[in-house]
Amino acid sequence: MNPLTRRLALLGNSVQRPFLRRRLGQVILEEVDGVPLIVLPEVFNPVVFRTGTVLARTVASSPWARPSAEGSRALDLGTGSGVGAVFAARRGHQVTAVDLNPEAVRCVRLNALLHRLEDRIEAREGDLFAPVAGETFDLVLFNPPFFRGEPRSRLDLAWRGTDVLERFAAGLPTALAPDGVALLLLSTDGDCAALLEALDRQGFTIEPAARRNFGNEVVTVHAVRR
Repeated sequence: MNPLTRRLALLGNSVQRPFLRRRLGQVILEEVDGVPLIVLPEVFNPVVFRTGTVLARTVASSPWARPSAEGSRALDLGTGSGVGAVFAARRGHQVTAVDLNPEAVRCVRLNALLHRLEDRIEAREGDLFAPVAGETFDLVLFNPPFFRGEPRSRLDLAWRGTDVLERFAAGLPTALAPDGVALLLLSTDGDCAALLEALDRQGFTIEPAARRNFGNEVVTVHAVRR
């Protein structure tokens, strides 16, 4: 990444930050490509922080996210507002959305009702694969916490974790169907190389499905297969 470009992007972000903060810490209606989305105060905002929007657009358009058959099952881990779950359900998947944050689980249910997708989206509270133990999925979505450390709040669960990346890599083999694909969003910020290395050691193949350069960071959606 060009150092000058990164510095300019960071400067632009610092100018925008006071305006973006007005959209945090309150109930707000966001929009991703014309799709409205309720975001609660303690839930990761996928529009302000951009990565959720990148993943949702990949789900909407990428051949990797196309349902393989009628009844295709998708798992949206760390679902947050449920933006990935909504876009996966709109594409035809039967979705289970999981989050450790109870406010995120509530948010997903509200958005499922908003889009009349409550018959296609089931929200469960819990840690990573624990709420879906013994189940397999054709599509797994994950926008993980990039940074190492103990989360300081419910909202901070979206940013920070101690061993989330390693535990995801360890749990994916039993949750992913034999012909399934995981769409994993990672940034040049944070400790994401560790996750790619762990998945490689598990025998997965990894290739880019989408990429977006924001100047201060590059965000890539990786397609992960057996």
